[in-house]
Amino acid sequence: MPGAHLISRVTIVGTGLIGGSFALALRKYTSEMHISGWDRPEVVREAQTRGAVNEAFSGDLAPALQNSDLIYIALPIAATIDLLPEIARHASPHALVTDACSTKVRIAQAAAELFPGEKDPLFLGGHPMAGRELPGITHADADLFRENTYALIAKSSEPVVAGRNLSPPGRETGSSSAANRPASTDEPRISAFVKILEKIGARPLWLGAPQHDYAVGLASHLPQLAAVALASFLYDRLDENGLPITLAGPGLRDSLRLAGSPYSTWRDIVLTNQEVLSAALDLFARRLDDLREKLASRELEADFEAANELYKLLRSL
Repeated sequence: MPGAHLISRVTIVGTGLIGGSFALALRKYTSEMHISGWDRPEVVREAQTRGAVNEAFSGDLAPALQNSDLIYIALPIAATIDLLPEIARHASPHALVTDACSTKVRIAQAAAELFPGEKDPLFLGGHPMAGRELPGITHADADLFRENTYALIAKSSEPVVAGRNLSPPGRETGSSSAANRPASTDEPRISAFVKILEKIGARPLWLGAPQHDYAVGLASHLPQLAAVALASFLYDRLDENGLPITLAGPGLRDSLRLAGSPYSTWRDIVLTNQEVLSAALDLFARRLDDLREKLASRELEADFEAANELYKLLRSL
């Protein structure tokens, strides 16, 4: 595998939680990396103050991209799609452009038109499965990616379309083992980026864009909406004494940690994965109806056993 020395100049477009954490991770786990940051003036200044970036840019994007080997986009989905044409115009011919957005189908559609081949420059979709309920550079952490999956999106010869139901998309790629990686990973720039991900402690996993959006819709986006629904349900029932929350234990706090995420973080995610989420919510509502039907019987034991087994699986990951 070519060394990460192919990437020595990095521009991070969006220096909030994810972009700032990626910059800090590069600082901690790689050497001789020149890092530029682009964001709103107050955000990128804080990133520079924290030592995450060498240079701070705001306003015109072109100067920030000059001579960059890696352009790492860590912005909301809509902002990423809006900026992709400008990034494609100003990126150096040798650059690798990658994003960290939480849904991939719409990004893949846009990138396929703007970066049609594997030359001048090259686009690679990505999504680090790491984060916190509190956004912003203030909460950035060099170890945010350690021991967490980092989804990398394999290009497909088929058109990228959003799914219309909850049938799992075809398994376009397998694990990140050498035998299952798509041929595009032989491209030196991609190999160098994968090596960087491994250096910062992430676990790369290759899959297709529809497969990704289906999986995160169930494993990440549905739990977020479930937490929002439960938290708003309880909030609407608070009385003058704070009941029922005054009797809540740590279990409720653990269950509702996701409820602390702001809508601004989730707006674009929901809008760009609404077909998967709509189908998932329908099926989840049916499961809740099924649980209600079992309240007067001991049939709930099977549901608890299945839940316990899934919890064990999660603990083993």
